Amino acid sequence: MVKRLLQIVLFSFVLSPALANDIYIEQVGDSLDLDIVQDGQDNVIGTSTTAAVLEGGSMTFSITQTGNFNTIAATIKGVNYEGTWDFSGDSNTVDMLCDSTGGVNCDDVKVDITVGGTNLSDSNDFKVYVGETADAEGLIASFTVDGDGNVFDVDVDGTNADITVTVDSTATLATGTVTSANDATLTSGSGGNIIDIDIDGNGDVNGHSVTLDITGGGSVYSVTQSGIYDNTVDATFDGDSQTVDITQSD
Repeated sequence: MVKRLLQIVLFSFVLSPALANDIYIEQVGDSLDLDIVQDGQDNVIGTSTTAAVLEGGSMTFSITQTGNFNTIAATIKGVNYEGTWDFSGDSNTVDMLCDSTGGVNCDDVKVDITVGGTNLSDSNDFKVYVGETADAEGLIASFTVDGDGNVFDVDVDGTNADITVTVDSTATLATGTVTSANDATLTSGSGGNIIDIDIDGNGDVNGHSVTLDITGGGSVYSVTQSGIYDNTVDATFDGDSQTVDITQSD
C-alpha cells in the first residue's frame, strides 16, 4: 500500500505593487504529477533552508515562472523523474538537488529547462546537481537560454549522461568571475553567460556526452568529464570573446 503525503502551504501578500506567492511542499509517494505556475515577482518555491521535497518513484514535476526575483529550491528523492522548468524574467534563482541523501540514485532522469522563451531573460542563477555523490543513470538534460548574464552550474555523478546546452546571447563581453567545478563563486553581470558542467562516473557505452551550441559573445564555459571512455563534447561557438576550458579523462 502506497502512502502519499502532500502538504502545500500558499501565502499571498502584496509587496507594493507585486503579488508574491510562497509554496512549501513535502511529498512522499509514487506516481506524482505536479504542475506549478507562478506569475509575478518575488515568488518562492521552497527556500535555501527549507527546500520543496519530493520523494517517490515515477515523478513528473513541472514549473512555469514568469517575472523577476523568483526563487526555487527543490530536492528530489526518486528513481524516475521527468520535469519541464520554464522561466521568463530576470534575477531568478534555481537550486535543484536530485537524490539528496535519498539513497535511490536518481536513475532515469529527464529535465528540460528553458530560460527566456520569446523574450530575453538576464542574470538568472541555476544550480542543478543530479546524483550528487551517488550513481545516477540515464540522465537527459536540456538547457535552452535566451538572454545574458545567466549562470548554470551543473554537476552530474553517474553513467550515460547526455547534456545539451543552447544559448542565444546578445552580449559581446563577459563580466563576472568563475571558480567552478562546484566550488561556487559563479557570478555574472549583464555580459555573457557562464556555464559550468562537471560530469563524473562511468562512461561506456555511450555515456558522457555534452553538446554546446552558443550564439553571442563574452560567454564562459568549463566542461569537465571523467572516464571510463565515451567522453564526447560537440561544440559550436559563434561570437567574440569566448572563454572555453574543456577537460576530459579516460
